[in-house]
Amino acid sequence: MATPTVFTQVLSLGHHETFHRCVERYCGDACIKSFSCYDQWLAMAFAQLTSRESLRDLEASLGARRALLYQMGFRGRVVRSTLADANERRDWHIFADWAQTLIRRARKLYATEPFALELEQTVYALDATVIDLCLSLFPWAYFRSTKAAIKLHTLLDLRGPIPTFVALTEGAVHDVNILDDLPIEPGAIYVMDRGYLDFARLARIARAGAFFVIRAKSNLKFHVAKSRPVDTTCGLRCDQMIRLRGFYSKQGYPEALRRVRFYDSKQERSLVFLTNHFGLTAFQVTEVYRARWQIELFFKWIKQHLRLRGFFSNDPNGVRVQVWTSICAYLLVAIAKRENALRQSLHQVPQVVSLSCLEKVPLDELFAKHNTTNEPFDIPIQLEINGF
Repeated sequence: MATPTVFTQVLSLGHHETFHRCVERYCGDACIKSFSCYDQWLAMAFAQLTSRESLRDLEASLGARRALLYQMGFRGRVVRSTLADANERRDWHIFADWAQTLIRRARKLYATEPFALELEQTVYALDATVIDLCLSLFPWAYFRSTKAAIKLHTLLDLRGPIPTFVALTEGAVHDVNILDDLPIEPGAIYVMDRGYLDFARLARIARAGAFFVIRAKSNLKFHVAKSRPVDTTCGLRCDQMIRLRGFYSKQGYPEALRRVRFYDSKQERSLVFLTNHFGLTAFQVTEVYRARWQIELFFKWIKQHLRLRGFFSNDPNGVRVQVWTSICAYLLVAIAKRENALRQSLHQVPQVVSLSCLEKVPLDELFAKHNTTNEPFDIPIQLEINGF
């Protein structure tokens, strides 16, 4: 039996039956004579994995290898006008649900990944990245007086790193609002920057039996109920049990909190953390927050490797389709790496796939030919400069 293309091998890791159930849920193929939702997914995935610049570029690239299209799974002809119409008219929730299915698979595969700290709890990092847009072309995504933008809110499992929750909003939506929609897992630790400091919403996390570690703002009003001794040689300055004194903050979070202050000698600044976890050591609290930097590297990775800067459509539905298909492409690469036991990092795997998408060689043989070191997902130099 002939070996399928690398592109087909990667996409076959996503179960067709599950995808078609997502399509049926939103009647995606209703009244469609040609170019089904699966054809649309294949075209957008190919654009993501091979870094196509535009729909014209995508049409030309696939047209040049027309003899391979049927083997790759295409049953309809890829024409840029047809694909543009599909992106604008077919419900983006199809691909959002498809992404959730892939997220569940990827999380199971990466559940045993080692974490920098020896903790039994799952640690999540929550953050958002802004994707800039042109205001004249995307007026529906108004952000500021001179530009438009969308925000990609992501909850990242730091053992993967695999996104477990993703939400896409207009740029004007404040980050803290996403806490209202965040699924809370009892016993887990949620690490956030101070942009998410809302004590009423943090109390919801605590009531659900979960924990949070968050940066404190400089104007926080509190009184110290108890202090613990700390080892100042590792940068710690205090470990206190506090209660809030501000009128609204006290109403939002009436329970005791833990306040840990750390001095970063490299950047010569003090960092103050708040948490409801009293079982960790003070140094573990600072290290949990340090691990949050992985989500910044995740955002940098997807912006470098996926089509999240130049959009194929100005329509809000088309933009959402492109974002969700890019997330699906990332997840399939992560699944391919794990299921094929590839030694290369998540930074290297998509680069090799991009250059070899139409080659007919087994994935394990393809990556065996690339004698690359297993570079970590993060960037040590950046971590040294931006430790927190």
